Parts: sequence; structure tokens; C-alpha cells
Amino acid sequence: MNQTVNANRLFLASCFALITTAFSFSIRAGILPQLGTELNLSNEQLGHINQMWFLGFPISMILGGVFYTSIGPKLIMQIALVAHALGILLTIYAVDYNTLLISTLLIGLGNGCTEAACNPMIADAYTGNEMSSKLNRFHMWFPGGIVVGSLISKFMTDSAMTWQAQVWVIIIPTVIYAYLFFGQAFPKPRVSANSTLDNFKAMLNPLYLFMAGCMALTAISEFGPQQWVGPILSKAGASPMLILALVTGLMAVGRYFAGPIIAKINTMGVLLFSAIFALAGLYLMSTMSGSTLYFAAFIYALGICYFWPNMLGYVAETMPQTGALGLSILGGIGMFSSSMFQPIIGSWIDDNKAAAVSKGLVGDVADLAAGQSTLSNMLLFPAILIVAFAALYFFGKKVKVA
Repeated sequence: MNQTVNANRLFLASCFALITTAFSFSIRAGILPQLGTELNLSNEQLGHINQMWFLGFPISMILGGVFYTSIGPKLIMQIALVAHALGILLTIYAVDYNTLLISTLLIGLGNGCTEAACNPMIADAYTGNEMSSKLNRFHMWFPGGIVVGSLISKFMTDSAMTWQAQVWVIIIPTVIYAYLFFGQAFPKPRVSANSTLDNFKAMLNPLYLFMAGCMALTAISEFGPQQWVGPILSKAGASPMLILALVTGLMAVGRYFAGPIIAKINTMGVLLFSAIFALAGLYLMSTMSGSTLYFAAFIYALGICYFWPNMLGYVAETMPQTGALGLSILGGIGMFSSSMFQPIIGSWIDDNKAAAVSKGLVGDVADLAAGQSTLSNMLLFPAILIVAFAALYFFGKKVKVA
């Protein structure tokens, strides 16, 4: 007997799975100082632990995309559940550096499985503008979950609760998504189960390769400034964490109400306007200080808000023959790009600080100058995207998708 697919329940379960990903990002960031102190870890070791999160994510995302049509989203989400549960428990009972490396890698693998399964599953369960709207609402829970997780972590840290207690919080959305997925029928992929080779061939299309290059730039435009918000804005006269909460909160709201905007402008139009706002926001952040930075962060949030889900939505709409593999590879490129650029941005901060000192600046003034110069360096990413998206917006209709 064929079971009816409950698309809305699957969508809700996917949202809680992504909240698990967001909590693992924000709560882990919140407990790093406690981990370093209690387990006697250096900042370099903490950096390697964080790196495992970014490494596991694209590995499982890409592998999940490769095998999606043959094993289906149900098995991938079962793997995600096991990886999340083991990773969280190993983190809670970690006794040394190596245990944390393994546990964080497992959590990263679970996060990547979530992306690999849920993105194409939502694309298969819905059509047209509703599909793009659902993808935006799904992805709003990453920034939304970061806001909630950050506030939870701050409250628990201020209340002198242990870091283990904070990690237990990640179990809550994990249990909820496991319950919601349990016993459900999943939609069948719209492409045939033996189409992986066809997916690869479709990904060789110049338009897909073009979008893959754009994905690398949209991802670093989003994650670069957020990852380094503390060092960059610590001396700018505004709270870096409040700016991060403002940006991610606005991203969540914007993604939730994305449907009408996409319907009026279309997906590529949204991406073009996003690049323009991202450039404007970063420029303002590189020139402002004090309370005006919150306005700059607002503009920046409007820019990066629609990047990730609409990059996926555009490929799913215009190149459906790339299948789940195409979406997973695209997301994997975004995460690899974010990882690759982290040391580059770090070197920019060091070099700009040295340049500021050589000009006679000292202390907080030198730190502020270095942060603003680093943001100026990052203007290159959305600037390239404006040119790329404008070309595709005005000439995209002439591009033939094989």
C-alpha cells in the first residue's frame, strides 16, 4: 500500500533538522572559551576543532548528492540522525582534544546530510514559486537558529551553566526532527534512479559552472564578515554580537517572506538586488562606527539574506536535470569556499593591522582601521557578483539550457 507524502510535515521536520545545524554552529561558538579553559586547549586547537565542522559539512553534502537518487532522502536523514546524536553525545562526554575533533566532524557530517537530503526533497515535494518560497523559508532557520542558539548560549553562560549543559540543548531539535520524520513517506526524485551520469553531464553546462563560481562568492560574502565580526568590529563602537544577531535575525525574517518578492522580481532579479545591497552594506560597515553600524548591518543583511536559497532555487528551476547532485555540489562549493577564505581573511586583518601601525596608529585606533580595511577588501566579492548577476539577468533568457 502506497503511503501519501505529507509534504508539509516533511518540510517542518526539515526545518528542525536545520535548526540542529544552526544550534551546533552558535552554541559551539558560545562554549569555545569554556572548552579552552577546562580542557587546556590552545586557540589553534580550538580552530582545528571548528574546522572539522566545515570539513564534515561539504563531504557528506556532496556524497549525499551523489547517492540521493539511489538511496533516497529517508536513508540520508537516518544517517544524519545517527551522526548528530553520536556527535552531540561525544562532545558532551569529551575528555580531550581528539575526542572533540571526532565529535565535531560527526556533527558536521550530520549537517551536510541534512542539506543533501532536505534541499532536493523540498524541490521534489513542491513546484514553481512555491518551491522557491519553501526553500527560502527552510533556509531562514539557519540564521534564525543561530539567533536563538546564541541567545540561549549567552543566557546559560551568564547563568554559570556548564558547557556540557549547553550542548545538551542541541539534542532538543534533533529529537523533534527524528519524531517528525519517523514513519513518513518521502517524495521520489523527479529524475530516474540511474541518472547520476546524466546529472554529471548536465553539470558540465556552462550555466551551471557559471553559477558554481557565483556560489563560491555568495557564500564568502555571507560567511566571511559574520565569521570575523568580532575581530573586525571589536573596536568600532558597537557590539559585534548584537550586530551578528541583528544580521541573522533579519535574514530569517527576510527568507520567511521571500515568496511575494520572488514572484514579482523573479529569482535572478532577487540575486542581482542582493549583490547590490551586500556591496552597499559592506561599504557602509567599512566606513561607519558607533551606533550607525547597526544601520549598515541592516543593509548588509538585506543583501546576503537571499543568496544561498535562491542560488539553489535558480539551479533547481532552470537546470532540474542536474538533480540532487547538482544542488549538493553547489552547496558543497559554497562551504569549501567559506573554509578556504578564512585564513586569507585572517591574513588581511594581520596585514592591515601592520599597515595601520606603520602609519603611526596605535591601540584601538589601529584595530579599527585594520577592521575597516579588511571589510574594504571583502567588497571585491559582491562587486564581482553584481556584474555576473546583471549579465545573467539581462541576457539569461538567451542562454540555452541543454
